Amino acid sequence: METLAQQIVPDKFYKPLSKGKIKCLLCRHYCELKEGQTGVCGVNKNEGGHLVNLVYGKVAALNIDPIEKKPLYHFLPGTTALSLGTVGCNMQCSFCQNWQISQDRSVRQKEFISPEQIVDLALKYQTKSIAFTYNEPTIFYPYARDIALEAKKRGLKSVFVTNGIESEEVVKDMPGIIDAANVDFKAFDADYYRRELKAPFTVRETLMLMKKVGLWVEVTTLIIPGINDAPEHLKKIADFIAQKLGTETPWHLSAFHPDYKMQDRSATPVMTLERAYDIGKKAGLDFVYIGNVGMKKNITYCPHCHKALIERLGYRVLSNRIIDGKCYNCHTKIPGIWN
Repeated sequence: METLAQQIVPDKFYKPLSKGKIKCLLCRHYCELKEGQTGVCGVNKNEGGHLVNLVYGKVAALNIDPIEKKPLYHFLPGTTALSLGTVGCNMQCSFCQNWQISQDRSVRQKEFISPEQIVDLALKYQTKSIAFTYNEPTIFYPYARDIALEAKKRGLKSVFVTNGIESEEVVKDMPGIIDAANVDFKAFDADYYRRELKAPFTVRETLMLMKKVGLWVEVTTLIIPGINDAPEHLKKIADFIAQKLGTETPWHLSAFHPDYKMQDRSATPVMTLERAYDIGKKAGLDFVYIGNVGMKKNITYCPHCHKALIERLGYRVLSNRIIDGKCYNCHTKIPGIWN
């Protein structure tokens, strides 16, 4: 049964200010909230000087997905994840594919689903992990955190699929709780983040901190024609990943399809994705993947002997030749979480 105590966010994730105001510490907006006010996410509210998470236990989307759909390619390949999200988001992307829930600020869900019930479902359907996804999970981190802690007790891993504007406080709390993250690097452009996404350009700081605290990290860039598809733009992202995160960090190149408020652009040409792939490889990245177009097998190659290790078609793993985290042929250690 739902209780107000469960909705109150732990003290470490908000700070009291003067005159009854509080500062939310869940994301990089760092909203300062008066009594009764909610943050830009629409779901974290100042009630009586406490930060209350209005979507704690209020699941808006719940599915079982292949882990490759997140996309995570170097994390328990061939397994499934119990995937969940709530309403609300701390960005306003005009191309969002999940806008029906992410841009909704009305908590209509009546049923309360406890962290224990979520983990029970994951075990019932024999998933190996729980994925916090569909909308931005840092806005419901108190709920995700409790689920992940319960999952850990019962042998399951947890992953974040995120836009990368977590607060420093949240990322530093993640070690031992969240195992991996796929982070959207939407553009190498602070003005674009501020103007179009209504968010700070702090994804670089988040990515570097996630790596520093020991999370397994993969990066996704949705390539949108006329927005971020210029070769020099993609080179900045590739160089950042290679130089600041490490050449072992997978980079997923995803095709844009018209959706929500961005219906005036065509889908990303395959040629653009292939050009981006070449840019990533020239930057020194060991693992670059083209997704969301169903064009050809996505293969993980050994960076040393170049043998094919994991072959995928869409979200399906066709073969996996990684043995004990190493290449079957030359025994080079392959970065990732394999069991």
